[in-house]
Amino acid sequence: MSFIRGDGLRKVYDPEGKAVEALHDVNFRIEKGEFVSILGPSGCGKSTLLMICAGLEDISDGLLMVSERPMTGPREDVGIMFQDPTLLPWKTVIENVLFPARIARVPIEPVRQRAHALLRSVGLQSFEEHRPHQLSGGMRQRVSICRALVNDPSILLMDEPFSALDAITRDQMNGLLLDLWQQQLARTALFITHSIREAVLLSDRILVMTRRPATIVQDVVVPFSRPRSPELAEGVEFNQLCGRLRGMIEDSHVG
Repeated sequence: MSFIRGDGLRKVYDPEGKAVEALHDVNFRIEKGEFVSILGPSGCGKSTLLMICAGLEDISDGLLMVSERPMTGPREDVGIMFQDPTLLPWKTVIENVLFPARIARVPIEPVRQRAHALLRSVGLQSFEEHRPHQLSGGMRQRVSICRALVNDPSILLMDEPFSALDAITRDQMNGLLLDLWQQQLARTALFITHSIREAVLLSDRILVMTRRPATIVQDVVVPFSRPRSPELAEGVEFNQLCGRLRGMIEDSHVG
């Protein structure tokens, strides 16, 4: 059975009595250890779907199952990354990483060891006592990655985590996430992005959503074996797949 399963998911917002259907009959499967990206037109409901998978947004209709249990609210085994790193400005890097463990009130010393290891893995071992304003944008997102992973979650949800970065830093973060995934993570991941190239480089599969009310119209297997390197993006087959996906998104936008 699939690790994460969405069946007939529907989400309707009702601001001031005016119903707006954001998601309509969304169906998908994600296997344990898969890295799955979601592409689609801007404003189509990708982030809404991610928040449903995080247990932070209610479902109007349908069923979301995780490990064969209905998702009824936030889970401790889910790590989340947002577009904004949302670091606490008065806390040091190490304390920002440890913050989820303190909220969960788990024994802190084993988690502290994991936090140190994670910061080393992203090259921030010399910045543990710095505060967020002393870091670059890319460094802050590296701290955010560590914070999302510090409680050793089985599911990692990422909502356009690199979209606010400049192109060079974004490429660096893609390479970092690719390395982390291949060397030590092996988590189940759902990744929201507007970058087709980013999705193809990182993912095992890509789900394509339509405009609102959104549904999933394509489930594309990425054919490239792992381990991968950023140089993969220079290949003909990679760019042909990007072109196919771009056409699917354009079709879903006007359909």
